Order: sequence, then structure tokens, then C-alpha cells
Amino acid sequence: MRIAVHDVNKGKKGHALPTTSLEIETGHARFVLAETELRPTVLGLIATGRMRPDTGEVTIDGTRNDRDLRRRMALVDAPEVSDPHPGVTLAAVVGEELMFAGLPATPLHARRWLEQIGFAELAAQPIGTIKPSVRVRVMAELAVLRDDVEGFVLVSPDRHGGRPEGWWRIATEFAERGFAVLVIVGGSAAAVIERLPEALQTSYPSNATVPVRPLADVTGSTTVRDADPVPEPEPAPELEPVLEPEPEEHRVSSQAPAASSLNDHEEDDPVAEPDPVAEPVEAPAPEDTDTEDTETENGAAR
Repeated sequence: MRIAVHDVNKGKKGHALPTTSLEIETGHARFVLAETELRPTVLGLIATGRMRPDTGEVTIDGTRNDRDLRRRMALVDAPEVSDPHPGVTLAAVVGEELMFAGLPATPLHARRWLEQIGFAELAAQPIGTIKPSVRVRVMAELAVLRDDVEGFVLVSPDRHGGRPEGWWRIATEFAERGFAVLVIVGGSAAAVIERLPEALQTSYPSNATVPVRPLADVTGSTTVRDADPVPEPEPAPELEPVLEPEPEEHRVSSQAPAASSLNDHEEDDPVAEPDPVAEPVEAPAPEDTDTEDTETENGAAR
């Protein structure tokens, strides 16, 4: 499978996403630089066929087919779209994703699944307090449970803190298992990843760890050029993802409607213009979670 994102942008004057080109392919992990609060999620939505760009196109195996792209590529941990609410327990997140994968999804099944991957002791812990590398491992493993999924886009894992080497090597492990992986990161994480030994020992284009940034040359040159600075005199417009109609079930762990889950399916033909999507409703934190007293791993209050 090869996904080509060609000269896409979004928003007035590219404010939401400047012109960007990149490729994702089976058996490779690639990272791409996208910064500001909005752009990583916008790029993730476009790269997985869940949002139409204003210009450019996204193809899968040489053909534009958004429905097939959504079916085969999962969107993992995208802020305000597919990230779990921080107060929901890890077992609840697992149980919900088991259900969407068509697997038994009782609390017992969720705990057994966590035990299989080595994290049973974290079942009752809020996911917002889980180590970044563990969070990436669990979310990625859940994303590939569905039979049709052949890859995923992981959005801004560096926002959770931790060392980039940890979650980046998890991404490369999934590539070695035969998945296509794109990780959208900020500048600091990109600077660390591109200096890792595995990113230096092989050459472009066979090495998918070479960063591809907006306006990068993806034709075979090792030169990577940063996009020109884009002035932002006004806030970016609110964007509506291109999603299929919301199913009856609702995701209790997500901050967004159920229609934006990791790997949605669409019954209607692609390219049909969707109805407006309702504004996402932020799920309240559980009653037993004292947000003023909860501390993160480094001791800072959440």
C-alpha cells in the first residue's frame, strides 16, 4: 500500500495547513513536521481520508478513494478527534476499542487484553497519567486490531512529554510488522528522531525515517526544505472533518463524536458532500477524579 499526499493545503491562505506533500507506504515508518495546535490534526485527517483538502489530493495505490483510505488507515490519538478523555481509565479505553473492533468488550476482556501486552497493572489508571511510550503502545495496538487496518497516522505523541526515542521505536516496530506508519511531530521531536542511528545509517528514499516537511522534495533528493513562514493575521477557520454519519453507539472515552473514531467506515460512495458535523461535546471527567490534586509523573499539577 502506498499513500501519496500531493500538494494539499487547508484554510484561507493555508493557515490551517500550508501546502504539504509526503508519502506513506507499507513496511515503513515516517515522521512529518507539523506545528501549531491545529495543523497536526488537520494533516492527520487529510492523510487518512477523513477531511478533504482545499487543494491537492490524496491517493491510495495511485487512485483517489477516500472510503478505502479511511478503511485501511487508522487515525490514532488525534487531539479533539480520536484521543481519549484523560480521566477515563485505561481499561475503559481498551474495552471501547475492543467493541469497535468487533471483539468481546467486557471489563474482564479489557483486563485480559492488557495482561497480554504486559500492562494489566495499569487497567484502573486514568489514561491521562499513563507514560507516553505506554500510551502509544496501547493506542497503536488497539488501532491495528481491526482486520482491514493496514497502517495508521499517530498525531503529536510528543505533546504528552517523554523521550521521543521511546515512542518512535514503537512506531518503527509496527513498520517492521508490515504496517504503514506516519507520525506527526513538532520541531523538537523531529530534531531528536532524525539524529537516531537508524535514521542515519540508510539513505533516502529507501529510508522512510527521513523527515518530510511541508514543501519537502520527495522525488529522491536528500534535501529537506522548510516551508516559508505563513503570516497568521486572523484565526484559522473552524474545520469540519469529512466523516460518515454518526452511528448509534457513542464513544465514552473520546472528546469527539463517535464518527471520528480511529477507523470509521462509510456506507455511501466517496466524494459525496457530507452534512455538517455537529460540534464536538467535551466529555466530563469522572466524578472521582480531583483535577486540582492530580499530579503528573514529574510532579506538576494537571
